[in-house]
Amino acid sequence: MSASLSIIVVTFNARADVLACLASVHAHAPARPWDLVVVDNQSTDGTADAVGDRWPDVQLLRLPENIGFAAANNVGIRASAGTLVLLLNSDTLVEAGQLEALCAALEATPEAAAAGPRLVDGAGRQELSFGPMISPAGETRQKVRLRLLDSGPDAIRHRITAAMQQRQFVDWVSGACLLVRRAAAEQVGLLDERYFMYCEDVDFCAALRAAGHRILYAPEVVVTHLRGRSRATAPAATTRRYRDSQLAFYRKHHPRWARLLRWYLAARDITGRSS
Repeated sequence: MSASLSIIVVTFNARADVLACLASVHAHAPARPWDLVVVDNQSTDGTADAVGDRWPDVQLLRLPENIGFAAANNVGIRASAGTLVLLLNSDTLVEAGQLEALCAALEATPEAAAAGPRLVDGAGRQELSFGPMISPAGETRQKVRLRLLDSGPDAIRHRITAAMQQRQFVDWVSGACLLVRRAAAEQVGLLDERYFMYCEDVDFCAALRAAGHRILYAPEVVVTHLRGRSRATAPAATTRRYRDSQLAFYRKHHPRWARLLRWYLAARDITGRSS
């Protein structure tokens, strides 16, 4: 019998997106026992009520405050029981067979604790949904690849796109759709809750790798990610949250660089709030 799957969806003022996401999951459910947990971070747009009304079979957890993305995912993980756990953004859509294919890819790779699919946007363009460990060099490399993928010469864009279609072990896969073995997640203490939003997926994958596991990028599995919704509705707050998490990440993993990063952000008047 196939391992059971728990799908965790964290929501915050994303009523239309999460209803579409849950509809796609129900329409294209995996071919194995599965359950779905929605953790609502005190939405004020009726998200939780809409989910409860439309999907009474879903385990809906209404939090009394917005505790952040990492902490809310942990609430969902602890409330579920699947052998495999899928962290799925509310702004994603899944097609037929893709959830099962991702589970099968991870199960066929015993050395891997986590796996992520190839993410594409609403127009089918590939998202750079994996990469090297966050570091000054790693971030520079990722930014260059993003710029080249967006507006580089055709030959270079095609080369990057081809690399993104190769199954490989990577440092991290995007938390927008991240499948993990429950035992491995519990081994590393779940997600680090110091990250309110952003960087928690890279940190989580780093913890899994430090525990001796590998991270699988499985591009044969494709999931649509309608990214950018949070930034579009609250760009200043989103940037601040990202910088907070970036500083927290550097303090944890690259303390020698953390002070320089803080000075750089202060000089640009982009300061994080975490100490």
